[in-house]
Amino acid sequence: MEMTRPQLETASRMKAVARWFDNDAGGNVVAEGGRRRIDWPRVVPFIAMHVACFAIVFTGTSVTAVLVAVVLYAVRMFAITGFYHRYFSHCAFRTSRAAQFAFALLGAASVQRGPLWWASHHRHHHAHSDQPDDAHSAHQHGFFWSHVGWFLTRESFAARLPLVPDLARFPELRFLDRFDLVVPLALLGLLYAAGEILAAFAPGLGTHGLQLLAWGFCLSTVALYHATFTTNSLAHRFGWRRYATRDHSRNNPLLALLTFGEGWHNNHHHYPGSARQGFYWWEIDLTYYGLRVLAWLGVIWDLKEPPVALLAARRVSRGAA
Repeated sequence: MEMTRPQLETASRMKAVARWFDNDAGGNVVAEGGRRRIDWPRVVPFIAMHVACFAIVFTGTSVTAVLVAVVLYAVRMFAITGFYHRYFSHCAFRTSRAAQFAFALLGAASVQRGPLWWASHHRHHHAHSDQPDDAHSAHQHGFFWSHVGWFLTRESFAARLPLVPDLARFPELRFLDRFDLVVPLALLGLLYAAGEILAAFAPGLGTHGLQLLAWGFCLSTVALYHATFTTNSLAHRFGWRRYATRDHSRNNPLLALLTFGEGWHNNHHHYPGSARQGFYWWEIDLTYYGLRVLAWLGVIWDLKEPPVALLAARRVSRGAA
């Protein structure tokens, strides 16, 4: 017997809730209701994370909580920029399989989905940058859509697996991609436990479990969200262009500081495969400095640098549109 429209809508909502825990639950998401349709049940956790930031009013603050928030912002920003972006998306260096999995775990702690999803959509962005098919182009779809709207749609829910065959062959990466809530929940639990232990054994620090959750997980994650999202919404609109790329990418020093080097976005679109996005010594690229340390330690190797000849290619005058 065929289901009625209300029954179909209810079933669709139930599948969407199931996908909070298992991204493969319920089959084809796009087929359920249009390519650019917002998947509202998936929006609920995103909004809840923002609302939870106001818990700091009730939990209070402490130097410990603020430090935890700052450290987790920095570590997870490095994970997104160095690993999800420069490694998984662009293969800008090489590493072992064990280190690759460790990088994926750190990236997953950022609550920005799994490595296959992140890398596949980013590769799609580079293939269609600022064209109609670019899901998060501010020029094509406006600020709001490029900043947060695109990844809340049914069209963008699934990973674009044909674009990441090199990553999809690893079952551990597929697991993290399918169950991308596992690592954030583990981080949440660790923060609460750490806060309660400190409250019991080091009360002078003035912190506790709920406080570390509010600052170290909620506030830090939301700050990380919006700093990361500016690369889509702002770095293609504000700044200056050194290279005549086929898109509207720009270099923006302020965004480069917030995102540990991603703000040198015109440089990046000129040569996406580089592990270094601040091409010159005065272009601060904190992620690249961290990658150099990992290379010195032998954790990663074969960091790709922009060729000298390419640095002078396709130059445009400063400030050109």
